[in-house]
Amino acid sequence: MVIADIISKHKLGDSIGITSICSAHPFVLKAGFAHARTNNQLLLIESTCNQVNQFGGYTGKTPDDFAAYVETIANDQDFPMERLVLGGDHLGPNPWTSESASLAMQKATTLVADCVRAGYTKIHLDASMGCIDDDPKDPSFKTMITQRTAELCSAAEKAFESLEDSTPRPIYIIGSEVPTAGGALSDGEEIAITSVEDVQETIELTQRAFLDKGLQEAWERVVAVVVQPGVEFSANSITPYNSKRAEKLSAFIEAYDRLVYEAHSTDYQTRAALKQLVDDHFAILKVGPALTYAFREGLFSLEMINNEMATTDRAIKPVNIRKKLEEVMISRPIYWQAYYTGNEDVQKFDRLYSLSDRARYYWSDPSLVNEVDQLIENLTSTEIPYSLLSQFLPLQHQMIRDGKLNIEPEAMLLHKITQVLADYTHACGMN
Repeated sequence: MVIADIISKHKLGDSIGITSICSAHPFVLKAGFAHARTNNQLLLIESTCNQVNQFGGYTGKTPDDFAAYVETIANDQDFPMERLVLGGDHLGPNPWTSESASLAMQKATTLVADCVRAGYTKIHLDASMGCIDDDPKDPSFKTMITQRTAELCSAAEKAFESLEDSTPRPIYIIGSEVPTAGGALSDGEEIAITSVEDVQETIELTQRAFLDKGLQEAWERVVAVVVQPGVEFSANSITPYNSKRAEKLSAFIEAYDRLVYEAHSTDYQTRAALKQLVDDHFAILKVGPALTYAFREGLFSLEMINNEMATTDRAIKPVNIRKKLEEVMISRPIYWQAYYTGNEDVQKFDRLYSLSDRARYYWSDPSLVNEVDQLIENLTSTEIPYSLLSQFLPLQHQMIRDGKLNIEPEAMLLHKITQVLADYTHACGMN
């Protein structure tokens, strides 16, 4: 079943959806493949325009690099490639908004084309961020955004023509949520739900822009609109989904025979809230920070287990993952400084424990990789006491006692991530 089939079934009244994993972390991807394989489901993995682009993004990967990286992990996990879907998130001028619109759009169209040629088949076209010479107050700004969206689509369609005939045509997502994705809420800030008027305007203006560029057939492959359903999270707070507040927005999309909503920043919503989102036609649920947060949570617990064991067994080397993480984040504050704005003590707390999980940008640092590898080696080569598992990883301890999980550090880390994914699988009706 491909994404278009899932959406078609949803539009026919089946309350099903699909989870989009927005992460490049190897443990997250391993967990995603294992979970999707066990549940015999499609796996959608997306990279953002800042994370992966023709200049490397913050991962250092181009779209071709990212596709090859994901495929390698898929092969290692014996995952059927026909059930893997790659997507590009917020593809547009966002990484280059400090430049002129003409230069930013040149780079954005290259990125979109590169993603299509790399095998990405779900393309979120997002030209909503103004460039240095744009005036968002200009009455024509919204029209200009949709014209740029059509320009991006045209680049994607031209890139597709160079691919083999058997290659599936890309499907498109339009629109953008407010505020910016990835946990942009400030503590105490109220989230404004996208109005029916705004989403209608987005659909109508974008359709007109597509038709003006001769993209009628591509418009038929637009399957979803990104909106803000009223879910967000900050460093230390979560805005839970309120179905009543989104009632008008939910009802509005029922008038379109093939469109659903895509919801971003659904991280940390409860299982029931995620299910309600899908019921309310937010049929594509994006998740990212909650997955690396679960990894970090498990890692810190294993570090505590390791260091408690080291107090009585000199053969076990103590590890300092939290200390190394702190050192690395302080040495390169670019990924957290604008998000953690309290005093020094609050910033230190947030660097380690924030729901925004800006730590996710740092796990590929060689010093951290070495420390994590040392931890896994330590706990793989020795017997972990049940008492410490019960103390620091109680759910995994119970699963091990029940014979449902191996008493191995990597297995426990993957299980922590899978706990999050299981809520999404339940919500999307894909068990």
